[in-house]
Amino acid sequence: MLTREEALKILEEENTPPNVIEHCEAVARKAVKIAERIKAQGHEVNVQLVETGALLHDVGRAQSHGLDHGYMGGVILRGRGLKDYAHIAERHIAAGLSKQEAKRAGLPPKEYLPQTLEEKIIANADNLIAGTHPVPLKATIQKLRDERVPEESISRVSELYAEIEALASST
Repeated sequence: MLTREEALKILEEENTPPNVIEHCEAVARKAVKIAERIKAQGHEVNVQLVETGALLHDVGRAQSHGLDHGYMGGVILRGRGLKDYAHIAERHIAAGLSKQEAKRAGLPPKEYLPQTLEEKIIANADNLIAGTHPVPLKATIQKLRDERVPEESISRVSELYAEIEALASST
């Protein structure tokens, strides 16, 4: 398990742009708050993995600012022997990409959907941060529609948000 400092060092070593690092730090703060709320409800969640995974989720932006940045992040992190973190990077885009969506985007055709609770928390937190500022889900959905993201993907974003909020407020 990486420490916060080790994750930040990886971002620097990969020449991640400063504004992307600031975004990753904002996503990490949001993700940790969500993870702590879920943990307080009695659910098992690795808060340290959430924090360090959120810090590294956009490491692929050191090489690409396109839709493939998640995939590129996975390549970078696998190259460092960080398989769990590679999955986080690959699966964080919106609420993940189906095999068909990945193929249409020119990525290797496989499922890029968040599987673990930690992956889901990070993807959800990323959807609630624009740059370094919190945004309501409604704004994220409008941005996705403006970018002509398919409705199936937008629906997954809403479903992921509802799933995470239910876990964070369950008794």
